[in-house]
Amino acid sequence: MVYLLASRYCDTDTELREAAKGLFYASPMGWPRVQAICDFVHDHIRFDYMLARANRTALETYREGVGVCRDYTHLAIAFCRIMNIPARYCTGFMGDIGVPLVPPMDFSAWFEVFLDGQWRVFDARNNMPRIGRILIARGRDAADVPLTTSFGLNTLSGFLVWTYPEPSDTPASVTSDSFQPAYPIPI
Repeated sequence: MVYLLASRYCDTDTELREAAKGLFYASPMGWPRVQAICDFVHDHIRFDYMLARANRTALETYREGVGVCRDYTHLAIAFCRIMNIPARYCTGFMGDIGVPLVPPMDFSAWFEVFLDGQWRVFDARNNMPRIGRILIARGRDAADVPLTTSFGLNTLSGFLVWTYPEPSDTPASVTSDSFQPAYPIPI
C-alpha cells in the first residue's frame, strides 16, 4: 500500500493526476502502461547534470522538463502510483556493460513496479534494458534512501566500482574486450 501513496518527491495529488489520466488511461494495463510512462518521461525530460537540484519534485520535473536520473525516476513513480501501479525508488550504481562508455560513471536511480505478483525493474532515464546494476537501497523516493547522510565535516576522496558480466547475462555483442570497469567518481 505504501508504494501507491504520495511521498516527499513523488507528489501525486497535483496537476500530475490529470496529466497522467490524459496521457496513460487509454494505454493497456500492466507492462504496456508502465512502458508508456517510461517512454513519455524519457522523451519529456532533458538530462542535465548542471541543472540538478536535490529538492526537485515530480511535479517540478514535469513542469521544468529537465533533470537527472532521480528526477526521471520520481516522475515515473508518481505517474505509476496515480495509475494505481505500486512503484518504489531504487538507488545504486549502473554498470557500463554493453553500452558505450560515458565517463564519469555515477550513482543512478531507477524504479521497480509490482506487476504479475513480482517486482520488475524499469528505468525511465535510460529506457532500455541494462545489465550490471548494483542495488544499494529501495524506498518510497530519494528521501527514504539518500546516497549519503553525513554529520560534520566529511571529505570523499574518491571510490571505484567495477561491474563485470556474468556469462549467463552477457549479450552476444559484449565480449571481455568490449567493456571497461567503471570510472572513479571525480570529487
